[in-house]
Amino acid sequence: MNLSLYDIERNLILDFLRATETAALNTLRWLGKGDKEAADAAACDAIRGMFDLMPISGEIVLGEGIKDEAPGLFIGEKVGTWEKGSPIFDIALDPVDGTTNAAKGMPNSLSCIAAGMRGVNGERALQDIPAFYLKKLAYPLEVRRAWLADPSLPIDVDAPIGEVIDVTARILGKEPRDVVVCVLDRPRNQELIDDVRRKGATLRLIVDGDIAAALAPAMHTSSIDLYAGIGGSPEGVLAAAGLRCLGGGMRAKIWPRDEAERQSLIELGWKDRLDKQFMSKDLARGENLIFAATGISSGPLLRGVEVRRSIATTHSVLMRARSGTVRFLESQHNLERKTIHLRSTHEERPL
Repeated sequence: MNLSLYDIERNLILDFLRATETAALNTLRWLGKGDKEAADAAACDAIRGMFDLMPISGEIVLGEGIKDEAPGLFIGEKVGTWEKGSPIFDIALDPVDGTTNAAKGMPNSLSCIAAGMRGVNGERALQDIPAFYLKKLAYPLEVRRAWLADPSLPIDVDAPIGEVIDVTARILGKEPRDVVVCVLDRPRNQELIDDVRRKGATLRLIVDGDIAAALAPAMHTSSIDLYAGIGGSPEGVLAAAGLRCLGGGMRAKIWPRDEAERQSLIELGWKDRLDKQFMSKDLARGENLIFAATGISSGPLLRGVEVRRSIATTHSVLMRARSGTVRFLESQHNLERKTIHLRSTHEERPL
């Protein structure tokens, strides 16, 4: 292990947290205003501004724009100071996971970043998936350990969800009806939703924000046992990085929306990986992984920003894969003194 890089990671981890904190604070004025593009732009501006101060050579390997022409941070964008000798980080981020929720003032929106230092030979830490959607299955540490001990168990995105529920119930010491399965409420997941209901398990539907939902099975504070269904590819990689820190697991498989997207993926050289099941360690590699998230509106993982007079309170989670440490942080920001560095102004601005 390169001790200097190890120490650099420990020192930089709070800067990644500051980036999600400032994104949440800068987005607050758009909460419930019905303008998700403005909310997203405010978060991106704050994150870029924080990256401008960080002594890293960073590259966005998974960002925005692919699904909804959002205002940006984009794949391939360089962030950080790029000083000679600064550590090289691959970065995946969702400035506002749950933009619709934030725009409507609904629960379950957050800002999150995953980052990993490149390997000694330049290996990517985070996998860029050039597809809109992944079919996902996320599960807790106990299920991952059971599968490692017996790979014949149906912990598989293509296995019938009823079988997955049965084996999860047995591992967790529950009845199948008590297994809580979280699914993103979309027409593309309707067959899965119907199967969970037929099985008699407990179903929890969410309208947006599937990063937090995918992390939930691995969180000791959560009642969710499984997350299943088709959701965004960037969100899947972000969740995989968080699960690597938490000890939970994920299976994911590319889900082309139509034949045109399938052919596009084949032309990009992904033909042999269209049927591959990616594990969390395939999507987020190595041990030098960091995951940071700050709540914007309250959800199952984090409470949202709370303002009382001149004090704004943020609620965040900060995780490292190397140590397995998970920190929940509550920070109070004095709005009469607080400034954030924005890319748009290239200076510190009051909130």
